[in-house]
Amino acid sequence: MQKSSFDLTGKVAIVTGGNGGIGLGMARGLARAGASVVIAGRNQAKSESAAREIETLGAKALAVAVDVTDKNAVAGMVEATMKAFGRLDILINNAGINIRNPAHTLSLDDWHAVIDTNLTSAFLCAQAAYPAMKKAGGGKVINIGSMMSIFGAGFAPAYAASKGGIVQFTKAIASSWAVDNIQANAILPGWIDTDLTRKAREQLPALNENVLNRTPAKRWGTIDDLAGAAVFLASPASDFVTGTAIPVDGGYSAQG
Repeated sequence: MQKSSFDLTGKVAIVTGGNGGIGLGMARGLARAGASVVIAGRNQAKSESAAREIETLGAKALAVAVDVTDKNAVAGMVEATMKAFGRLDILINNAGINIRNPAHTLSLDDWHAVIDTNLTSAFLCAQAAYPAMKKAGGGKVINIGSMMSIFGAGFAPAYAASKGGIVQFTKAIASSWAVDNIQANAILPGWIDTDLTRKAREQLPALNENVLNRTPAKRWGTIDDLAGAAVFLASPASDFVTGTAIPVDGGYSAQG
């Protein structure tokens, strides 16, 4: 019987920031599609807990402690993946932070913290993954952007800049690595119910009502809403899709 073009059996994925929020939602989707999943994050205990959850879905999983802003740590993450599974097929660059301050009060240290965690890390992880993917005959890089890849955000200029950069970085490596059968795409999540956005709702009291009013789906997204797009972009179904940025936002960005 011919396998589904969405089947990830035998594939190995790294998900940075995969121990919670949308990262965990995508990791669960990949696991259900048959992939082995490496959960990479700063908090090893939290990553181990997420890896155990992935294993309950019938997939192999590994938790790796990593600082995605550290080139040597990122190299170690890929090395641990190769040692455990012998290959690397899928990289989801999901790790990210946000520091909410307008540009006129944002410190340079906070600017660098956001840019390094959200954008430079994607460069470091993709660069580290490239040799293994090329050796395997191809691969998938999925970079996680945001609605702020499309819109500005007066309350989060560093975040908006980092997520705008994610889309252009995605296009750059898609163009460069197509010859190696490596597809690179971005997912732009909308307002998803996570710990990060719950804090935003605490800081911005009108946010919940504004999101619901603008979102045609009339709800916040869940972390599992990201799973379908992640599986599509990680699978053979997307072999002729590269350099794209796909909003998963309940129609938020389609509104004028």
